[in-house]
Amino acid sequence: MSTKVNWPESIKPLLKKYKGNAHPLEYKNIYQLIVMVVLSAQDSDKHINQVGPKFFEAFPDMRALSKSTPELLLKYISDVRNFGNKAKWLSAMAQKIKDNKNIPLTLGELTALPGIGRKSANVILRESGREPEGVIVDLHVVRVAPRLGIASGTDPKKIEKQIMEVLPQKDWDPGMPMSFLGREICRPTYPKCEICVMNAVCSYYNQKEKAVGA
Repeated sequence: MSTKVNWPESIKPLLKKYKGNAHPLEYKNIYQLIVMVVLSAQDSDKHINQVGPKFFEAFPDMRALSKSTPELLLKYISDVRNFGNKAKWLSAMAQKIKDNKNIPLTLGELTALPGIGRKSANVILRESGREPEGVIVDLHVVRVAPRLGIASGTDPKKIEKQIMEVLPQKDWDPGMPMSFLGREICRPTYPKCEICVMNAVCSYYNQKEKAVGA
């Protein structure tokens, strides 16, 4: 983790580049978002976007979902990764919430629901326009944050904690921008460092440049 960088200032180009970018999940309301976030864990957003329309046609709101069973849900999500557990989680969650108006929007309440961890809860809070209570750390952020030097290690919870420690709460929204950066530029094997808006402070890029110049 690089302690020499003024991260609140240095993160600004990244936040500016991806400000307003829509989340890859194509949802129409908070109910659809929370369902799709649960379904997308360990699966791709692209796949869940394909699954969504038929699912929501059958279960248009939380009330309809609460009257279903895991067995009924399997018809619509059987090709989703970990579909068995996700069917149980969605059914249990819907029976607990019962109505769209009861969907909780705090980190503590969201993570108390079946199938929702910190990353998922942070995504829901961000997309619903709430004040951030944490930082989104998905598989892209686990790669990008240590490369930048804003965090170290591979544990999502530890990475989130490190980012929260070096940025003020009002700037706890670098997770999705880092995720977009990871999808587009900071790729696993061939990162496009030369066009990255963060290369001036990036540990990975600076070490690579030193190695080339040595």
